[in-house]
Amino acid sequence: MVLRPRMVRVVGYATGLITLAGVTFWAVVIPGFSWYGRAGLVVFALLGLLLCHLEARVRLEAGPDRLRVVNHLSTRELDWAEIIQVSYPMGDPWAHLDLADGSTLPLMALQRSDGRRAVAGARRLAALVRERGEAAPEAGAG
Repeated sequence: MVLRPRMVRVVGYATGLITLAGVTFWAVVIPGFSWYGRAGLVVFALLGLLLCHLEARVRLEAGPDRLRVVNHLSTRELDWAEIIQVSYPMGDPWAHLDLADGSTLPLMALQRSDGRRAVAGARRLAALVRERGEAAPEAGAG
């Protein structure tokens, strides 16, 4: 299962591409700019596109043994047993994982801006945590 935010991806990539196109257009049209001034503007717009990509790339990848959390600048892989629960604190922009070591990990892939879709994703993830987490029955136990 892979969970990704919808609105953040649409807005992020659209903003980055529109900015790149606009800045590139003005870099060509503005008279009196040297070639390195024009190139500098385009490089600046490409950096903006990179920042938009970092925002839009967030996701959760749930495998049979591990959960991979990809946030803006970090990627973390967790065993299911490390996860206590999924929480969606009121007022926070995204869900969180409460971990066995007492820390929390933001889940930027489940963003409040996606409304019911994000809540449904958090519920699906919580069900997986219950199913595959530390309290889950061992395979072959019985």
